[in-house]
Amino acid sequence: MLSKIYSTEIDYLQILDENGELDKALAPKGIDSNTLIEMYKGMSLARAFDAKVLSLQRQGRAVTYAPLLGEEATQIGSAMAMGKNDFFVPAFRQHAVYIARGTPLHLLFLYWKGYEEGDVIPKGVGGTPIIVPVSTQLPHAAGIAFAQKYKGTGNSVVTYVGDGGTSEGDFYEALNFAGVWKIPLIVIIENNGWAISIPRSKQTAAKTLAQKAVEAGINAIQVDGNDVVGVYKATKDAIENSAQGPTVIECLTYRMGLHTTADDPTKYRSDADLEEWKKKDPLLRLKTYLVKNNLWDDGKEKEMAEEQAGRIDKAVEEAERFVPDPKSMFEHVYSFMPDVLKQELDESEAAGFWQG
Repeated sequence: MLSKIYSTEIDYLQILDENGELDKALAPKGIDSNTLIEMYKGMSLARAFDAKVLSLQRQGRAVTYAPLLGEEATQIGSAMAMGKNDFFVPAFRQHAVYIARGTPLHLLFLYWKGYEEGDVIPKGVGGTPIIVPVSTQLPHAAGIAFAQKYKGTGNSVVTYVGDGGTSEGDFYEALNFAGVWKIPLIVIIENNGWAISIPRSKQTAAKTLAQKAVEAGINAIQVDGNDVVGVYKATKDAIENSAQGPTVIECLTYRMGLHTTADDPTKYRSDADLEEWKKKDPLLRLKTYLVKNNLWDDGKEKEMAEEQAGRIDKAVEEAERFVPDPKSMFEHVYSFMPDVLKQELDESEAAGFWQG
């Protein structure tokens, strides 16, 4: 006997298309003109921040940096969908999520200048520090989500991973755990087309990355990742349903810049490919919608750009006034300082190790 015992489909969602046309039938309830304007401002600030850090790095005033150019909608859309008490677990490119959740800009600049003090997340932001190793954040996120369920907080955890990260064991292990325990975890896959120089086509034979959730018994959806409204709705729906279990959201986007400042994408991808994706720019499509509906104009654009540039310059100045304290390398290793570390600190101070 041969019979089919299981089959599935993956839905694709787009609400705001490349021409700035909004599908009102699919638009989430409660989203209004003010929300759309805030989304545009959030994406614009993230892009301006991104350009500033990239400039500082090229001047030797910041360390190796991972730009987010082109991925603003995925990050702002998902971040704005979170509730105040929801938690996020990022990788290393989610700068817009930090900004949208209220992280002071000077701390982000401080981190990318190479100081770990900038990675101390203020209370109220609701997130973990930047995590660089690929996919290692996913088991952490699953554990935090399990804790939310165990404590009955009603809060969700939103975590982020790149397309390359879905090829790692940590990804599958976290999903398997999440599916078994029905934890309130939302996994955002930022499918930007490339894992450094490796195209998505050489990472997996799966038609979608979203379908990788199916083996773990998890609901999944694929979204136009350059559609901030679509990402917002998909994330909002996942959070509202998180009491029943996890969701995987694959956001189709494109890394229009470098993987990091140590990378040269011209060596592995074509200019034609990049030009096609520029037509799908998340900021351009939302701005087009706002202008067409008389919600935005050149005057507002100029005012916003000047205000954001001022905020960024002020944050850079504050970050560059920072004077590091070498003691911090001893004080923040553990929740308390063990005797062996205290001994090293005392010996270092007695020897004038960093006092010159």
